[in-house]
Amino acid sequence: MNTQHHHLVQYCADLVAATRHLVARQLNRNNSGNVSLRCGDSVLITPTGMLPEELAPTDIVQLDLRGNIMAGSKKPSSEWEMHLAVYRNRPDINAVVHCHSRYATILACAGKAIPSVHYMIASAGRTSVPLAPYRLFGTAELATAVAATLREGYACLLANHGQLTIAADLKTALQLSEEIEEQAAVYWGTLAIGGPQLLSETQMTEALRQFADYGQRGSDE
Repeated sequence: MNTQHHHLVQYCADLVAATRHLVARQLNRNNSGNVSLRCGDSVLITPTGMLPEELAPTDIVQLDLRGNIMAGSKKPSSEWEMHLAVYRNRPDINAVVHCHSRYATILACAGKAIPSVHYMIASAGRTSVPLAPYRLFGTAELATAVAATLREGYACLLANHGQLTIAADLKTALQLSEEIEEQAAVYWGTLAIGGPQLLSETQMTEALRQFADYGQRGSDE
């Protein structure tokens, strides 16, 4: 087995595990949401309409960056254009996670972005989590709206839809999807008791600087 094929096999298994992780963490239900990974000049993406418990690595679909199927017998996720738009616009991104987590979706359906309610918002690379405008799911229009919203940062809400996180690797994108859901729940909770005390732009800028050096860095990472 050559190195490239080994990576493909491992990435497909990782995507299957990711879909099950999202359900286990109650970030998705049934066959909602989709996950993808960049693999060289191609993208591996989950198929449309399959339950995570039924999904196998051989069901993952490989696309080129124009959306042509390179490998796989299943239809790709209905949101394949959204994933590819992100990869084309963001060479720093190698993983995309889209889910319909409850609190993020509540805010998205209320037309609310997540403001600077907590310093952990900075984990998404911005001082707030923006809201991409509503466009019909599975369309090029939605892909364009999301790509424009994510010219910077690593997360956004999708109006009347759900949330999307992006990262250099799948583990980080999954962790961020959990953090966005937590911050959505915190914001939702503050709205129920009179509204949040937001952090200032200066305070969030300080938090962003702290996150730049957060975690394990250097040769022992």
